[in-house]
Amino acid sequence: MKAELNQRLTQVGPRTPGGELLRRYWQPVALLDEFDPVLDPSMAVRPAKPVRVLGQDFVLFRDAQGSYGLLDRDCPHRGADLAFGRVEADGLRCPFHGWKFDTTGQCIETPAEPKGSTMCTRIRQRSYPLVEKSGVLFGWFGPEDQTPPPFPALDCFAAPASHTFAFKGLWHCNWLQAFEVGIDPAHASYLHRFFNDGSLDDSYGKQFRGASAGDVGGERWPMTRVMREFGQPLISFEAKPHGLQLTALRPMTDELTHVRVTNAVFPQTFVIPLSETMTITQMHVPVDDTHNHWFAFFTSFTGPVDKEAMRAPRLAAVNLPDYTPKTGRHNNWGFNPQEQQTRTYLGMGEDDINVHDQWACESMGAIQDRTREHLGTTDKVIVANRRLLQQAIDTVEQGGTAPGIADPALHDQITGPETVDGIAPAQGWQDWWQEAVRARREDAPWSARSSVRTEPVEAHPQVQASPSTSSGRTDVTG
Repeated sequence: MKAELNQRLTQVGPRTPGGELLRRYWQPVALLDEFDPVLDPSMAVRPAKPVRVLGQDFVLFRDAQGSYGLLDRDCPHRGADLAFGRVEADGLRCPFHGWKFDTTGQCIETPAEPKGSTMCTRIRQRSYPLVEKSGVLFGWFGPEDQTPPPFPALDCFAAPASHTFAFKGLWHCNWLQAFEVGIDPAHASYLHRFFNDGSLDDSYGKQFRGASAGDVGGERWPMTRVMREFGQPLISFEAKPHGLQLTALRPMTDELTHVRVTNAVFPQTFVIPLSETMTITQMHVPVDDTHNHWFAFFTSFTGPVDKEAMRAPRLAAVNLPDYTPKTGRHNNWGFNPQEQQTRTYLGMGEDDINVHDQWACESMGAIQDRTREHLGTTDKVIVANRRLLQQAIDTVEQGGTAPGIADPALHDQITGPETVDGIAPAQGWQDWWQEAVRARREDAPWSARSSVRTEPVEAHPQVQASPSTSSGRTDVTG
């Protein structure tokens, strides 16, 4: 890839081509937990915080009625920092001259002005639409003269609050390399390889520690065993209205194959199976060009999510109130060479594989230099996604509609999406996995749908990895 294209795909700030595309999509800005005084005692006194998204600075606050406001952070009077504003019952007041703004951005008081002044009626700070879904506040940062698209009806947002749990963390790298790790079907057999399998009875909420659906001769296999013993997946993908549906087959015997179906929801979300009954929907949201927040939504298709069991180990891995990871480049991500020899392929712990992904993403550098990479056949999904990203940036730059969940015309076609991790008959695995997800959805207490749409839908042109050049590089030039 040429350096100019790498820059075009990774820049997120205002008026950059990539940033203008991402502003057409609803973006997570904060967990509701961040306003919980139990987790952040300061919120009991002053429910307001600075947030940075897409290279811009904002202030997020809650008034006495429980309404949230997301405003530009610089006061429209003379530019003082509203993140230090006084939170009052009906708005946020700038301490510089007392100007006060409600959650819509309307100025409602300019107390230093002469009595009878109507100046405040003509002042409005830019505010941004907010939607609360599954324990997260989402903002929309598109042009003021445009209407936000409908909020996507993905499973993690369609399920009730009792059946979802959300968490987040900060990574010190560009959002695109983080997302590309998430949609890479091959890395799980290596980066997340465990030399010993844990108890299936202690797998709740732990990625790859649960059992794959199905069995081998009546024996339940942990996902870790499948990933460890079958490290050459056959990867394919199909275009869907939401982006790409990914399939990784790991042939086991003449009669059995492991099938893992995941999804890339364009432009920055992936959906993967956590277990037979739970999925992870993870979004990588740019803070700026060199940092991103991951927001993970866990969705249960059976009973309610045990939120405390999910939250406790994840809280132990971050520093509050900013959700910064306790491991990172500063301490070599907790690397243990003895562990690498005896317990895990990477040597960075067995309890939280999120650290594995963090290392893969951050160790590439703040912004991966894609001019130096050499792509192989297992990178076909990465290549396809980059082309979709390039095409979408071009479309928005030319005045067109951003694709996928930002396109209102596709809203009714985008649901789910379906995932599976299981051991299937080598002949007829397609029917097996479709029946598995159909049964799971029919049994879900919150799902009203009784059928699963599994036929290919061409939302984007099918893209295949181009052959490597003699230097071993694959260029993505559109």
